[in-house]
Amino acid sequence: MAEPLLTVNSLYKHFGGIVATDNVNLAVEQGGIHAVIGPNGAGKTTLIAQLSGQLRPDSGEIEFAGHSIVDYSVARRAREGLARSFQITSVVMPLTLLENVMLAVQGTGGHSFRFWAPVKNDRAMRDAALASLAEVGLDDRAERIAGQVSHGEQRQLEVAMALAMKPRMLLLDEPMAGMGKEETARMIEILGGLRGDKTILLVEHDMDAVFSLADQLSVMVDGHVIATDTVAAIRDNDAVQKAYLGDSHA
Repeated sequence: MAEPLLTVNSLYKHFGGIVATDNVNLAVEQGGIHAVIGPNGAGKTTLIAQLSGQLRPDSGEIEFAGHSIVDYSVARRAREGLARSFQITSVVMPLTLLENVMLAVQGTGGHSFRFWAPVKNDRAMRDAALASLAEVGLDDRAERIAGQVSHGEQRQLEVAMALAMKPRMLLLDEPMAGMGKEETARMIEILGGLRGDKTILLVEHDMDAVFSLADQLSVMVDGHVIATDTVAAIRDNDAVQKAYLGDSHA
């Protein structure tokens, strides 16, 4: 069994009288794809927000690569190699796909955005951006305007921008949202191709995608993680069936 890259211990987050995460414990193995599922309001997005640094937990510990990051800012966690796709990436619709990824590369390198115009001609930065686009199959569309490509391609672009940050781990909150069947299949192929190279924590409602991708699966209900196991074991778990999956995936 691989060593965990991310470990969560006794994580609590309350919003007034609402308990969003309640004694959450989680271990995400290095190089694997760990999915988190659960009904709406289960606390999944709140968990991701705490892991990325957007929200501070009321109590509990978060360890990444063997040391505590619970006091780190979003930016410092990103520098450590922990990237939340929709936080790190913000598609600028009037720019090309290549220019969007170059912005992410530029941010990683600590360059000043005041010098964006000359940076656009930087060969090393351009090559790095093209390499990230190639990882998601968009290098042949690099010069297309982001606002003119499909929703699925925009989501692929977000992944490319996150990859340009050179993360060790990706936190992905519903990357298949709004996608059609073919676009979802393409995203599954892309994320599956990252297995072993990148560690991924995936929150996703598309159960076919989850079952296709996940090495480990955690189920959240009412802020609790009620089960963590392999996909096969989760599918056969009676408590999970009652809480979330239903008979269709029994």
